[in-house]
Amino acid sequence: MVIPAYAGALNPPGRRETALITGASSGIGLDLAQLMAPGFDLIITARNQAQLEETARRLQGQHGNVVHVIPADLSRAEGPQQIFAEIARRALIVDILVNNAGFGAYGAFAETSLASELEMIQLNITSLTHLTKLALPAMLERKRGQILNVASTAGFQPGPLMAVYYATKAYVISFTEAIANELKGSGVNVICLCPGPTATEFGKRADMTESRLFKMGAMSSVAVAQAAYRSLTSRSSGLLIPGVMNKLLLQVQRVSPRKMVTAISRSLQERAD
Repeated sequence: MVIPAYAGALNPPGRRETALITGASSGIGLDLAQLMAPGFDLIITARNQAQLEETARRLQGQHGNVVHVIPADLSRAEGPQQIFAEIARRALIVDILVNNAGFGAYGAFAETSLASELEMIQLNITSLTHLTKLALPAMLERKRGQILNVASTAGFQPGPLMAVYYATKAYVISFTEAIANELKGSGVNVICLCPGPTATEFGKRADMTESRLFKMGAMSSVAVAQAAYRSLTSRSSGLLIPGVMNKLLLQVQRVSPRKMVTAISRSLQERAD
């Protein structure tokens, strides 16, 4: 069933804001849900319903907020519509959208799984775009809202041995910066979170924990989530790059020849000896 972009409702007086967080069963999504729970109601979504329900029970018990569980698979085309159909059925309002769900895959493009990479494009690009399209009209109607799209420092350069993943994150950066510009003055703030290597299940799933990049050190997912939370609570907008080292590396990339940047990216992706 196809439903129109979510219309929402005006905020009743005294109502807590509600954040929809994708990929909320682990990593940055889970840490951000824990940080937001004292002050926000939540809608958490991921594929693992049991983990989501356990998280909801724990957060509600600790903080007294309302945590709605909507399991969905955003690597499938129907996932975003299913989430917003359930949001509409429960008459919920999405004040903050956190597009956090995503995954990567390691290996030379000629050898990697096409099925996995098409799912990656669906999750990292198409579902993120679809969810944003569904949430935005109600935010514009209320003249208030926030969108946090999780990209990566990977999106600032080509990524040999993770070619598709790096390309998906380049899309997220470009898309987010563009709509942030379009929405200036609307009351809707848009943030693009670009972490570097982060200690989550992502590295294990992507089979890249032995790469030089990860061996150099990874930020904790809590530290990344804290940076995102500060930006949300201050209602900031634009690029957010947590970590001094990540900022420095991006400055170096901006003044380096493109072929050199790509070669360095390849070297960092290779397995450490």
